[in-house]
Amino acid sequence: MFALVDCNNFYASCERVFQPQWKEKPVVILSNNDGCVIARSNEAKALGIPMGAPAFKYKAQFKRQKIKVFSSNYPLYGDMSSRVMSILERYTPNIELYSIDEAFLQFKGFDLFDLQKEGMKMQKQIKKWTGIPVSVGIAPSKALAKIANKIAKKFAVKTGGVYSIDTEEKRIKALKWTSISDVWGIGRQHFQQLEAIGVANAWQFSLLSDDWVRKQMSVLGLRLKKDLQGLPSIQLEEVKAPKKGIATTRSFEGNLISFSDLEERVSTFASNCAEKMRKQQSSCQALLVFIRSDPHKKDVISYRNSCVLTLPYATNSSIILSRYAILGLRKIFKENIAYKKAGVMIMGLLPTEKRQLNLFENNNTKHVALMKSLDKIHKRFGPYQIKLANQDLNRTWKMKQQYLSNRFTTELKDVITVK
Repeated sequence: MFALVDCNNFYASCERVFQPQWKEKPVVILSNNDGCVIARSNEAKALGIPMGAPAFKYKAQFKRQKIKVFSSNYPLYGDMSSRVMSILERYTPNIELYSIDEAFLQFKGFDLFDLQKEGMKMQKQIKKWTGIPVSVGIAPSKALAKIANKIAKKFAVKTGGVYSIDTEEKRIKALKWTSISDVWGIGRQHFQQLEAIGVANAWQFSLLSDDWVRKQMSVLGLRLKKDLQGLPSIQLEEVKAPKKGIATTRSFEGNLISFSDLEERVSTFASNCAEKMRKQQSSCQALLVFIRSDPHKKDVISYRNSCVLTLPYATNSSIILSRYAILGLRKIFKENIAYKKAGVMIMGLLPTEKRQLNLFENNNTKHVALMKSLDKIHKRFGPYQIKLANQDLNRTWKMKQQYLSNRFTTELKDVITVK
């Protein structure tokens, strides 16, 4: 049997743990630079706030309807996620961290256990230890566990937030209830294909012939069909695969005009990408740098451009990547343009230990030890303690985060004091 544990309104719940005065009140979380809504409490959804709503357009509505607004506090959300996942690991070693607020669990050898009670125990313990409410869906396969979780969440009063598809009758009823557009793994293209042949729900999809599904939706579609039939075909990914591409892009709070300001930003972005690569023990063979003006302002010169640079050898050195990112920036920079956004994307990732060496040029071996020391210092004392010389040494660039809450669990100065 599988279980999907999903944190309810995760970002909003994290904020409410430490600020309980906002429980049962409308809450929205904004994206980087307070751009748009990326998370909503149930109360905010009921007031008609859509996902992706531009913050500046809804500012008056937020105030009128007394909706509490928070800037994204990713250090807090990441730490709370880690706490939830560490609790789940107590129940079974077979776990897949599917996203920041979701995890699949597989229960092998639990034939004599009442998994419904285990799910309720899990839910209660997470709530007690972290304050985060979760929904639990239990079923014979991952795809069915997804549906069970939706039922648990949709009918929370009746199910108590835990629902188990443990009989054939429940499976059929759940599949008939689930629209084909809501089935995990059914994208827009396949939805249109299935809709064209009269498939409206998951039950009808599960009755299609194997040959048709394999031909139209490949072997992945066939695995999904088998999963919905209660035959587990989509297995846990216990080790998360390294990312194939890494990017750091940001919109600026104001417009940048000088090359030196952009250089500082691009250098910082390249260093961030390098640090992410080193965490997954990868190196890259190429990078892309892009810059653009504000597309929403009609009274300024419109400009956007990008540049791809192939590196002479695969590397994860912040120094090398920063150097080449600046070379790319010089190629595309134009004077008298008000730049609103820039970014660095690294491509051609491969495991560091498998990178091809160059007979004539190779990564400076001193950089390897230097980067290890840099990462160790940042891990112990926090980010931005040591910077490259072309970064701003006297100032830490920050995103626009007008509504940022404290980092209650990751910054000592922000820890709540109990009197």
